[in-house]
Amino acid sequence: MPQLKEKNYTIKDIYALPDGQRAELIDGVIYDMAPPSAQHQDIIFSLSRKIADYIDQNNGNCKVYIAPYAVFLNEDDKNYVEPDISVICDKNKLDDRGCNGAPDWIIEIVSPSSQRMDYFVKLFKYKTAGVREYWIVNPSKQTVQVYSFEGDENSMQFSFDEEISVGIYADLISVRFRLPESAEIH
Repeated sequence: MPQLKEKNYTIKDIYALPDGQRAELIDGVIYDMAPPSAQHQDIIFSLSRKIADYIDQNNGNCKVYIAPYAVFLNEDDKNYVEPDISVICDKNKLDDRGCNGAPDWIIEIVSPSSQRMDYFVKLFKYKTAGVREYWIVNPSKQTVQVYSFEGDENSMQFSFDEEISVGIYADLISVRFRLPESAEIH
């Protein structure tokens, strides 16, 4: 689990961290982030490329951003996250600092040290902040947990060899998720 620093912190404290130290701020609590593994980076690259290609091929307006990319969830000074992948369709939320408000779709790649954050803390935070769809990719279990927070909210779990529908894109029937060949399961 990421190291938890208890105090009422603000975004100023995040920006005051030493160079190279990454952390997220949720409701005034700082959570240190471990550096991503090569497998983690391979998955982020593969998924973000597929999503960006789909958007480009369909002349879409959404933008895909990969970590580290600043997301100010509640447009306050108590919440700052760096999702592994953020898909943002409202260009009014974007500025030079990052995304101000909830992205439409967030994907997190879970690691042993981030499970509690991804499955509990961020799940609740993303839902209440207005994220439309949230995926948790678990390489060690080879599963993808998909949460849809629109309409009839639901959650479904898929294995890596199943087709997964993307809820925010009606015409994207499904994406077959595969680990990049260079990514090994531990």
